[in-house]
Amino acid sequence: EVFKEDTDKWKKKLLHYKRLSSELNDPGRYRNVLDMNANLGGFAAALVNDPVWVMNVVPVEAKVNTLGVVYERGLIGTYQSWCEAMSTYPRTYDLIHAVSVFNLYEDRCKMEDILLEMDRILRPEGTIILRDDVDVLVKVKNYIDEMQYNSRIFDHE
Repeated sequence: EVFKEDTDKWKKKLLHYKRLSSELNDPGRYRNVLDMNANLGGFAAALVNDPVWVMNVVPVEAKVNTLGVVYERGLIGTYQSWCEAMSTYPRTYDLIHAVSVFNLYEDRCKMEDILLEMDRILRPEGTIILRDDVDVLVKVKNYIDEMQYNSRIFDHE
């Protein structure tokens, strides 16, 4: 029941994302997806009918260890501290989804270091979706603008 509720919640959020960015509706545009704070894996479960491969990351610093739950759902995942580089090739992911990542690491490491790691593993023309507190997103947007990314802040659904 909890899995279904989580998946339904993320299906609604995914529809909202697709309304905001038409690129998300383009089949084949995204192949490799990274969820930087997967929690129960609901975002990946919501993408089950899309032709994508999702790596679910449970931050080492997360309050609750949910990697076992991710596996129980038949999804793939790993642990990662976003204060360190991810063990993956550069330019691996087309889409990076990050929920409350910057809030989680606010007093642990520099925001710009996390952004540089995201830049390293994101393919050219890739997309990053951030969900966090507004004040955190405003700070992140300043860094992203300096990195010459196209960025927009939207109100959540």
